[in-house]
Amino acid sequence: MAENRRIQTFEDTLGVEEDTLQGKYLTFQLGEEDFGLEIRYVTEIIGVQSITQVPDMPEFIRGVINLRGKVIPVMDVRTRFHLPARAYDERTCIVVVDVSGSSMGLVVDEVNEVSDIANDQIEPPPRVVKGQASRYIQGMGKIGDAVKILLNVDKLLYEEELAQLETVSA
Repeated sequence: MAENRRIQTFEDTLGVEEDTLQGKYLTFQLGEEDFGLEIRYVTEIIGVQSITQVPDMPEFIRGVINLRGKVIPVMDVRTRFHLPARAYDERTCIVVVDVSGSSMGLVVDEVNEVSDIANDQIEPPPRVVKGQASRYIQGMGKIGDAVKILLNVDKLLYEEELAQLETVSA
């Protein structure tokens, strides 16, 4: 899909202080699971557009996009989490986030909504999750009977992976 539709810009339209973003999470789907990111990391959501592949990048980095003149690396979150591949469709989005001062796009199956999840409704990740995978998980957010896997945006990339991406988007 070479479509360049802009869905929403959080910086422009929210116009709110960071304190009011406390406890707000952008929720999205990967397969059958619901995930969430702290809204303070999200800068905008765009439709999938043409992604330029870059040699020698990790498998989960699909390439880069040109977003209003800025080159932004794009991570396929499904691939990062070792989930089965799935063709992009009209619901697939790129969530642009700020990771350690740099923009990065995260390809997700579908964006759901912005949800309020109070700190007392967030539990630590289960102990059965060990090794590298658990480092991405900030906690498990409870909304009614549902559980959202809350991701730690700062931990989606290792330092050496961040350094490798900085050379591409510099």
